[in-house]
Amino acid sequence: MKKLKITFNAPVVLGFALLSFAVLLLGIVTHGASTQTFFTTYRSDLRSPLTYLRFFTYTLGHSGWEHFIGNMSYILLLGPALEEKYGSAKLVVVILVTALITGIVNSMFFPTVALCGASGIVFAFIVMTSFTGFKGGEIPLTFILVAIIFIGQQIIDGVFINDNISNTAHIVGGIVGAAIGYIWNKK
Repeated sequence: MKKLKITFNAPVVLGFALLSFAVLLLGIVTHGASTQTFFTTYRSDLRSPLTYLRFFTYTLGHSGWEHFIGNMSYILLLGPALEEKYGSAKLVVVILVTALITGIVNSMFFPTVALCGASGIVFAFIVMTSFTGFKGGEIPLTFILVAIIFIGQQIIDGVFINDNISNTAHIVGGIVGAAIGYIWNKK
């Protein structure tokens, strides 16, 4: 019988999860100061280099264990399949593009809202996963259902529930995931 061994099967996903965990621990040790300074994005002075850094790093920050566990559960569930299908470099592109677009949209249209966490990336992954069986000229029913269920829920929550969750980040992440999933799978 073969020996079982643990493999580092999805380096981008695992690296992202480990970095997020380290950032969470740093936030706990600094009583949130590091999270607020480096891992939360909000409208700030465009002359500050931190403004541009935070357009990406906010995805590593989380407000607490529950927030972290919720996001990492989805990322660790969906990410490895996406990384296997598209490759590590392309998954890095998805993460960076989602972070940047969501950060810019938030800064431009919601100046009083601070973003922290990877939920935009989670929604990009959710929608991209529904495209894995996509063939040219066809729209997968799974994509339509995911769009209705996940994105629709975020629109409803954004309009009717004030729960301090940025539904915009979820919606933008879903749109980015849909666009990338479509472009990469239409061939």
